[in-house]
Amino acid sequence: MNKLAGITLLITISCVCTAAGRQAGLPEILRPLQGGLQVSLKQYEGTTLREEHRFRNNDLAEGENTWRLAWKIKKAPHAGGWDVTLSCRLVEGRAVATALSVDVGFGQWDARNYVMVPGIVYNGNRYRSIGNGYNPDYPRDMYYNPSVPLTVSNNPRLSLPGKDTSFLELETGNTAVPAMSFYSPAMRKSWIMLTEQGTRWGNSGLSVKENITRDSCTFSISAPAMRRRAAGFGDFHPSGDKAPDWVAGDEIVLRFQVYISEAEGIPGHLQHFMQVRKALAAPEGPRNLVPMSKLAELGTAICRGNYAETKAGKYYLPENSRNFQLGWVSGMINTFPMLALNDTLERARVAEELDFITDRMQGRSGFFYGFISAEGKTGTEKAHPDFPAVQAMVRKNGDVLFWLVKHLMLLKAQGHGNIIKPEWELAAKKLAEAFTRTWKKYGEFGQYIVPETGEIAVFNSTAGAIVPAGLALAADYFRQPGWLAVAEASAAFYYKRDVENQGFTSGACGDISQDADSETAFGFMESLMALYRYTGKPAWLDRAKVQAALCASWTLAYNPVFPPGSAIARLQGRMAGAVWASSQNKHAAPGVCTSSADHLFKLYRATGDERYAELIRDIQHAHTEAVNMPGHVTSNYLDGSSMERIQPSDAEGKGSRGNFIHTRNSWTETNGILMAMELPGIYVRPGEGRMYVFDHIEVLRVKEDKHSVTLRLLNRTPYAAAVSVFAETARQAVKPMGYTAFIHWPKVNVPSGSEITVRVMADGKVIPQF
Repeated sequence: MNKLAGITLLITISCVCTAAGRQAGLPEILRPLQGGLQVSLKQYEGTTLREEHRFRNNDLAEGENTWRLAWKIKKAPHAGGWDVTLSCRLVEGRAVATALSVDVGFGQWDARNYVMVPGIVYNGNRYRSIGNGYNPDYPRDMYYNPSVPLTVSNNPRLSLPGKDTSFLELETGNTAVPAMSFYSPAMRKSWIMLTEQGTRWGNSGLSVKENITRDSCTFSISAPAMRRRAAGFGDFHPSGDKAPDWVAGDEIVLRFQVYISEAEGIPGHLQHFMQVRKALAAPEGPRNLVPMSKLAELGTAICRGNYAETKAGKYYLPENSRNFQLGWVSGMINTFPMLALNDTLERARVAEELDFITDRMQGRSGFFYGFISAEGKTGTEKAHPDFPAVQAMVRKNGDVLFWLVKHLMLLKAQGHGNIIKPEWELAAKKLAEAFTRTWKKYGEFGQYIVPETGEIAVFNSTAGAIVPAGLALAADYFRQPGWLAVAEASAAFYYKRDVENQGFTSGACGDISQDADSETAFGFMESLMALYRYTGKPAWLDRAKVQAALCASWTLAYNPVFPPGSAIARLQGRMAGAVWASSQNKHAAPGVCTSSADHLFKLYRATGDERYAELIRDIQHAHTEAVNMPGHVTSNYLDGSSMERIQPSDAEGKGSRGNFIHTRNSWTETNGILMAMELPGIYVRPGEGRMYVFDHIEVLRVKEDKHSVTLRLLNRTPYAAAVSVFAETARQAVKPMGYTAFIHWPKVNVPSGSEITVRVMADGKVIPQF
């Protein structure tokens, strides 16, 4: 394909579309980007392409076969878009191993364009790649090297300059939204192509291919997916894809939407994506299965039963072993909801764990070690034999600072500030100082550090995404404005380098390389909302809107269709809201690791934009779909348990789609409890006509006046609900919400199968109506 490819394809589409299609403007929408569309039939031997037949108009004759296209083109529900339904019918003949392909090609392509396939490809994944499997070892040149390039695992990616071929091939199950997109800095335009999950032939394929000179690029949808190799967790395996055989009368219907919009940089592209991400999703909403209060009850009961005393110390087991892992997947995060119970025994246990952590796990520099065995041996992370110093994840240390200060704040809010030990506060101070020194010395936080010396062992990534939040909280708690200044400077740096210039954040998970991941996306969102709270500067709120769009790109926007007979299909699960892990770990999970993501609720409250409320509502409900309950078996473990695998893709083999792994993960249980506590069941602004329901109940507005609203709460689940109600006025909503507000929300008890009527006042009071 040459530089004129885009123009050539524009001529082709004029022949392909019906008169109605031409008048509808589909060719015109592609013209500003030098783009055009081609429809073809591709015949395969296995997954090897043998023949391709292109439609020059709506009829195609090849040998004894006659094919016909039919188009329905209309304006899409969002501005700047067109909705296309294309049917392809074999009128006469028989065809073997043949797939339909819709290719959108662009001439005058620039390899610097930002390419995104939500949940798996960010900036084309066009970075240095290492390894050929899960969690590859880092090469020697990545250590103590401030100039180390961002380095990812062996993921689908477009090639760096100098490579002959540059392409990636996926199927719709690999994505958070079946979509491909790019942003052109030269033209300042955002292009997005959405499609449905599949057709009668199964999941569709998505591919991106650049020519050798990188001056043209083709985005393709195939029905069905026809990949040579399927992407695994940092590797590839034969896809096993199979093109269907056709007989006369067979027909396939492929639907897609195309959007083009002016955009200010990659942030504008991300916000454009958030606007349209659900445009092809089915209208069915989430199911009400288990009230949030029941989830909190069951989850904290599991955590109670996992309190242990080992040679190392006393703590709640963060995972399925007796070893202790700090931060990331629950260590000293699962203590927060236990402290929120305001229970004497659990408060004492939390105190014992804080004693253990601050006494045994903090290094001389102020940074913490990330792991200690039940026997009391400190462990290293991402080690290399040439560098024996014990290393720890920066992300874990960011979690420690953020959550340790939240514990101190909660104790004071509960009236138990008297039990706060000087050693806990000193540990938090030392950690905040360590981050401050690191920032001033290096201008970043790195990915791995040495707790003994404070050196950065591995640079680059956004592993410190949540550090600005921790510094902001610590600055307020200890009255240290210098820490807030570092929080602002570091957040501005990461936003500019990673979000604005690269379109993703990366490197927070302990089992990936520096791949794009959802955990940094949500962690950085936490930081941006913390800075908005403590500075009041609108710039942080504006950046949070962009970051929320990035978070949304990691979140399933639709309910995937899972294979018949799979566990999720049998349960009729609706998994819109499940959160993809990373470009390496190609699975979705119930909830955010590890957070309630209540920062999305705070953003909704600050802006009034219900897309943010809907996003966290979806996340919470998808989480509940994965919780093990009577008659709803997922983890096959205790009631209230869950595990991290919601698998729409074949990254772990085709048989893994839609099936849970029978085990549990503490972090998914922890984020479920946190959502149940830190999100209100109902948010309402009496007298203003505004309300949003997060809990698993139905709420009807009976009447409303200037100072109150009367609501009828219906609980159709099999479990009693204690529904928290957060009511306020528009004037009160201007003030950013704090981190312990949830302990003051009144609760309404609604028995299973019952309805309760309450009057909610503008001052927050809830009055039962009889």
